[in-house]
Amino acid sequence: MFSLLKKEINSFLNSVIGYVVIIVFIVTISLFLWVFPDNEMNVLDAGYAGIDGLFSITPWVYMFLVPAITMRLFSEEMKSGTVELLLTKPLTELQIVLAKYFAGLILVIISLVPTLVYFYSISNLAVPAGNVDTGAIWGSYIGLMFLGAGFVSIGLFASSLTDNQVVAFIISMFLCFVCFIGFDSISGLIPRGDLSELVYDLGINAHYLSMSRGVIDSRDVIYFLSLIALFVYSTKTILESRKW
Repeated sequence: MFSLLKKEINSFLNSVIGYVVIIVFIVTISLFLWVFPDNEMNVLDAGYAGIDGLFSITPWVYMFLVPAITMRLFSEEMKSGTVELLLTKPLTELQIVLAKYFAGLILVIISLVPTLVYFYSISNLAVPAGNVDTGAIWGSYIGLMFLGAGFVSIGLFASSLTDNQVVAFIISMFLCFVCFIGFDSISGLIPRGDLSELVYDLGINAHYLSMSRGVIDSRDVIYFLSLIALFVYSTKTILESRKW
């Protein structure tokens, strides 16, 4: 399992698209936070030391970034015919799925690490220096990691559905969008009540917003773990069906 995990990470880092995806992510976030004027995410226009904009814009950028990372995980294997060879190795389907899942998750975390420079910058810009809500920021980072973990599981599932990477990218992006904001929209069409609240709570955004406030609630953690388990199990089921 670990050899497959290492292979997937090396394969991504040895390709041009891997670095392009990460660079595009960093540049996009930087433009919104530091360059584009007159937008609510611009740090220099905010008037206080905070990087709330990072946690607002990243989920939307992740909808493109994560599918770009995960689209090749199974699609490439199926197109080249190596998925059958992979299934003959002394690994269970779950181990194969988890190896590819954690490879995708590690790459998403790698893309997030450079944004710690923003945290350092904000801390130094504060008056006095270091006068920032560190606890809330770290809590928001944890929320981003759970969000990325959920999107990776969705992207992995989409990649297992087709041998076409572009199709896998589109399916993944669509599912990420629906799971993130779709339930919010549906709940808005339902009269206020228990049903509306239930539909709203089924969406990723409700739980991400809760975490992005710096509060790590066990209900939000359970939600993300359940979401990940659902799509990982679905991917495993699809992989098992290829044996027949």
